[in-house]
Amino acid sequence: MSHVFHRSARSVPPIAREAQGHYILDAAGRRYLDASGGAAVSCIGHGDPRVVAAVAEQIARLDYAHSGAFTSEPAETLATEICAAAGQGMARVYFVGSGSEAVEAAIKMARQCQIERGQPGRHVVISRRQSYHGNTLGALARSGSEARRAPYAAMLPERTQIDPCFYYRYAAPGETPEAYGRRAADALEAEILRIGPEHVAAFLAETVVGATSGAVTPAPGYFKRIREICDRYGVLLICDEVMCGVYRTGPFLACADEGVSPDIVTLAKGLGGGYLPIGAVVCRAEVHDSFAAGSGAFTHGHTYMAHPVACAAALAVQRVIAEDGLPAKVPARGAALDAALRERLSQHPHVGDIRGRGLLYAVELVADRGTGAPFAPGLRLAAEIGAQAKARGVLVYPGSGTIDGHRGDHVLLAPAYSIGETEIELIADVLRASIDAALAGAGQ
Repeated sequence: MSHVFHRSARSVPPIAREAQGHYILDAAGRRYLDASGGAAVSCIGHGDPRVVAAVAEQIARLDYAHSGAFTSEPAETLATEICAAAGQGMARVYFVGSGSEAVEAAIKMARQCQIERGQPGRHVVISRRQSYHGNTLGALARSGSEARRAPYAAMLPERTQIDPCFYYRYAAPGETPEAYGRRAADALEAEILRIGPEHVAAFLAETVVGATSGAVTPAPGYFKRIREICDRYGVLLICDEVMCGVYRTGPFLACADEGVSPDIVTLAKGLGGGYLPIGAVVCRAEVHDSFAAGSGAFTHGHTYMAHPVACAAALAVQRVIAEDGLPAKVPARGAALDAALRERLSQHPHVGDIRGRGLLYAVELVADRGTGAPFAPGLRLAAEIGAQAKARGVLVYPGSGTIDGHRGDHVLLAPAYSIGETEIELIADVLRASIDAALAGAGQ
């Protein structure tokens, strides 16, 4: 009998006994290729001795010091390296314990920044449908993940959202990606004007959408137009890069590929690589300066923020990434993953779209390729594909509600940046076999 309150109240998952490189071993001796990095977390693989040594050294020297009384060398050094890697005017880093905490802090930071600037009426944070920003109530309130929101809807404040930028699902027939991107971005301006610019504090969006719709990249020009609109109306731009940041899609910040600089960006998964929990809110100097020139303090905080051991682990992970030349490998490995998936699945009668950037990829399943009609939600197709892949020794990240929170299935892939060609071929082979097995089981 397990006394752990597991994610499922009806089953107990196998015990993970050890992990090394790209593989996890369970207590029964089964070996799994981690093709999704857990939830796009394990960016350098498991058990790297350089990170293990850094954590051991730090915990022996300084295990914990409250951030209200002290800073620490790992926190200071990590913040400096994050700002250098991010560029684009990013100047300050606020460390927290997770991606949800990072988003929670970011929306509060944006709100207080507007107060510090003498605009206390700006309190609305506009977000997008089919988004996911975290499980704390403030982050969940701005998310568009309907299944996660449903049990807590009565507890959440009213949300203000616009449609996502999702060309495969939302473009009009014959509409070019550029025209669609402009139209999708212009929805933000319409919403700001509907609410009244004097009430809007920020716009929050995932640069590359993660789990909710599956590796959806923005249409060309979308974020440049978003940046223009935000600047016109004094709205802060928050890019949520908890999943897609820290080289996952190529550059350190995914928004660099869009040619825009946000006011605030959130990071987490690839920052600590799963070695210890850590997240971060990174902001431009102008945001921090508003606090310094105003009240002097951010009215927010957590007991374990800027934890010295977590910061030491993240610092070691970032140095492994640099030492092993992984930023340069991500685009090449991503191209190999794209090619392997398309070779096996581009003509599959029930694969509607293969999409992604860098090493964040998804395959969307459809009942009809011609119309894009999804399978019935009751089939739980994505979950079954995930189970079939696990039975074959490969861990993927299945997702449902791809289209509108209720309909649609996809499978997300996010292997470590050091993934090899042989493992990429195995991932693609197993995914194809798992899709076919799941469809056969569903009578398709």
